[in-house]
Amino acid sequence: MHKFLKAIGFSDITKKQLDDIIKNIIDKPEKLKVTKDSEGNEFAELSCDVAPNMGITVRGIYNDDDGFDIDYYYPYFMGSEKTTNEIIDIEKHSEKESYAGLCDDPNLGVTLIFYLQNVCDYLSEKAHTSREVRANGAVLSGLSVDGCILLPMKQKKAKTLNTVDSDKKDRKQLIAEARDGDESAMESLTMEDIDIYSSISRRIQNEDILSIVTTYFMPYGIESDQYSVMGDIIELSEEKNFITNEKIYCIKLSCNDIIFSVCINENDLIGEPMVGRRFKGNIWMQGSICL
Repeated sequence: MHKFLKAIGFSDITKKQLDDIIKNIIDKPEKLKVTKDSEGNEFAELSCDVAPNMGITVRGIYNDDDGFDIDYYYPYFMGSEKTTNEIIDIEKHSEKESYAGLCDDPNLGVTLIFYLQNVCDYLSEKAHTSREVRANGAVLSGLSVDGCILLPMKQKKAKTLNTVDSDKKDRKQLIAEARDGDESAMESLTMEDIDIYSSISRRIQNEDILSIVTTYFMPYGIESDQYSVMGDIIELSEEKNFITNEKIYCIKLSCNDIIFSVCINENDLIGEPMVGRRFKGNIWMQGSICL
């Protein structure tokens, strides 16, 4: 059973209940997309919402007898706005007809890998072009089953904020130059990281780490599309799973200068979420590419 079903309001779902839901999705899908997969089969995505912008997608193949052979299912949460304008590369997973998006966003400083939601759109685009499909940006979102709310950081003075913004722009420029093979930029980034490490090592002796680090986005565990994040809450809404009536928080985060939404079950969140506070947790990153 998929670990992140809890994030969309299925905390205590049984195997039989899940089978019934999947059967209902196949019989009466709210959204249906069909295209040819990499082997020429009639590949389909069938989806039903269980709350606004979230639900379960079933993927599989229509066979010659007009039946549907399930390959796999996954819970989804759709983001509300474009997260990045960077070029997205697409890679197929080896074990099934699912795909990952890869993005080098200079705001993050690491390669962002996410689970691709609109596979049929990608396959259809690929079938009609002779070259490799590279998307211009993506709408990202996250599902979490482990999160907590932290108090906001003390606001910096305007002069300091302007300095920070200038430093961020300089670092983005250096990352872009290093990506293009500029050795001088690589050396500058290395020296900057050494200075940051030394500064943090001194401060950590007398301060708590969460008073030093205001936001982060870093890989978590062994799955390539799972991350540990901390960011400021800039929007917040509450939804309910239509089937279980469990409350779900939809939290829009500003994290490392990118904005994306995360959904988490009320039962898996420690603390009271509020705009201005910080969310800290582990997420499974998903996204739809812009074609």
